[in-house]
Amino acid sequence: MNKLLVIGEALIDFIPNVKGSELKDVVEFKKVAGGAPANVAGCVAKLGGKAKFLTKLGNDAFGIHIIDELKKCNVDTDSIILSDEYDTSLAFVSLKNDGNRDFKFYRKTAADLFLKDEEVDLSILDDIKMIHFCSVDLVESPMKKVHLKLLNEAVKRGIVVSFDPNLRFALWDNAYKLKETVLEFINYADILKISDEELEFITGTSDIDKAKEFVFNKGCKLFIYTMGKDGAYILTKDFKIYQNGLKVNVLDTTGAGDSFIGSFLYNILKTDKNINDLSYEELNEFLKFSNLYAAYITTKAGSLGAMANLKEIEDFKINLENK
Repeated sequence: MNKLLVIGEALIDFIPNVKGSELKDVVEFKKVAGGAPANVAGCVAKLGGKAKFLTKLGNDAFGIHIIDELKKCNVDTDSIILSDEYDTSLAFVSLKNDGNRDFKFYRKTAADLFLKDEEVDLSILDDIKMIHFCSVDLVESPMKKVHLKLLNEAVKRGIVVSFDPNLRFALWDNAYKLKETVLEFINYADILKISDEELEFITGTSDIDKAKEFVFNKGCKLFIYTMGKDGAYILTKDFKIYQNGLKVNVLDTTGAGDSFIGSFLYNILKTDKNINDLSYEELNEFLKFSNLYAAYITTKAGSLGAMANLKEIEDFKINLENK
């Protein structure tokens, strides 16, 4: 199995004990480890793939808890640095009745933002086939420079680059800077995942075919477009594939998009093919699997701890087919 390096934030999500309540009215929360990059690494490793995670965490109870949870998923945590100066990031979440979320982040002293490029040796890429990242840690910070250092080296080495912008507007000073940064980093992406809520903001169009031309002109080779319960598309230069969403009882959508791209990357890592050589049939099966995996995650509470192994997904599929 080829190895994935994931860069970015890991944090603690505080999930409410009730749905349909505003954040200010929530009385009790459950602590769960999360953060989009951490979820992706956890998904790949839980399925049996090889994933290494690079970040900086506070040397505190929350940071240690995240490392413990990553290890439970079999993620390689040897490259995680603990800081006595900065804190592990926190997010408090309120759940709407449909399982969607609102966030309040505490990241002004987040340790991940202060990972410095001199703390990261390029040898970290020596056994890596693919690198994945998101946009939260691309704000102006030392961590942004780490991304640039590793992505430029990845391009030189022919390492496949995957990018899921996973936009969090509340963490940016202005939307223009967020868009400008995302467009800058799309230039590195071989694989790009964008959700229906993000498409027009990033590409300037709500038309998926026009958006495809936009991102392919930036060098993207494989474009994934997700629409939650309405399914997802994969687009290449030669074809477009669509799969319906699956009907399940949604408990919590936290981590669903991360599990979608994580399970998709897991299947790509299993093959030695160049992504340009993947057939319609292969990508269709990958898309089916990711739809199934993300549907499963929405039936569970939390993010990193909800990631499933292959047997759990196979059992979930059988149960859906028998309904």
